[in-house]
Amino acid sequence: MRKLKNSELDRLSINAFKEAQKTPLIIVLDNIRSLNNIGSVFRTSDAFLIEKIYLCGITATPPHKDIHKTALGSTETVHWEYAKDTLQVVEKLKAEGVKVCAIEQAENATMLNDFTPEAKTRYALVFGNEVKGVAQDVVNASNMVIEIPQYGTKHSLNISVSCGVVVWDVFSKLEARS
Repeated sequence: MRKLKNSELDRLSINAFKEAQKTPLIIVLDNIRSLNNIGSVFRTSDAFLIEKIYLCGITATPPHKDIHKTALGSTETVHWEYAKDTLQVVEKLKAEGVKVCAIEQAENATMLNDFTPEAKTRYALVFGNEVKGVAQDVVNASNMVIEIPQYGTKHSLNISVSCGVVVWDVFSKLEARS
């Protein structure tokens, strides 16, 4: 097998990306500290045509060289907005009919492998701080909590890895429904 060259990958141009039909997923970043994690979330969001990213609280915003290092230009394609308060974003999204899912370890959480997205529903996936996770008031306000099953000794995954795992899983389930 021969590896493909970038020129053979048939990727969208920036303008084509902006005009493309988006996956009905919104990502909310709740007080993310690492600029590299933020950049990685942008790159994942570009890969799966995510509708929008909300950067909340202490989460840094583009342009920033450390975000750019991992985003590799995806800050120019993915629509994003800064908001000081994550809880206000969650309440706004819910008022718009978006189903908000905190990605967290919590009582009565739905395991990701058991989660089935509803047809014709927009979802917001909330990812939390590298140390404290999603703030409790945001978990309380969410429509549901989704947990990534883990079987080793560690308590959590890196936020950018968690985002990649959850977005791929939900994207693939949505694609299977269409």
